Amino acid sequence: MRMSRLFSQTLRDVTADVEVASHQLLLRAGFIRPLASGIFSYLPLAQRAMCKIEDIIRREMDAIGGQEITMPVVHPAELWQRTGRWYAVGAEMGRFRDKNDRDMVLAMTHEEVVADLVSREIKSYKQLPQLVYHIQTKWRDDPRPRSGLIRVREFTMKDSYSLDADWEVSKSNTAPTTSTISTSSTAAASMSSPCARTPE
Repeated sequence: MRMSRLFSQTLRDVTADVEVASHQLLLRAGFIRPLASGIFSYLPLAQRAMCKIEDIIRREMDAIGGQEITMPVVHPAELWQRTGRWYAVGAEMGRFRDKNDRDMVLAMTHEEVVADLVSREIKSYKQLPQLVYHIQTKWRDDPRPRSGLIRVREFTMKDSYSLDADWEVSKSNTAPTTSTISTSSTAAASMSSPCARTPE
């Protein structure tokens, strides 16, 4: 696509409060636009880059036996109350009530949901080990969002969860995941495939 047809526009200057170089460049190049403090819209160039990075992560995770799932952004408070984190986490947790007056949580992490899924899906140790992952939006109401995309309130994060029968097996199963994270980070700089998941 020609630059003249691109939805986003480049900027000559940015406001004085944008101090970090990476933030300045992302704004000037037309990658992102702020909506509110710590909340950004990703314009076509940023979205393309994000999709390429996600494609790398998926390929590397699938190669070590990972299975992708998608978990909700909104959680019932009961899951968080059960683990105690409903009471332990402060104002950075997004909380609201639905139309039926039930307490709900905006996902800042997904351990509670994974634990609930495991309790329902894993019926025997013979089903283990398992490695599941997902790439999902998170919300943490950071009191001091700053530095562009470095410290934001809404963000996309990849989580992976290794499910094992005992600690010793768990230790051996985390090594390939750690290697995959390193490989994904290195490959992201040179990825040039289409902005979509490669078909199996």
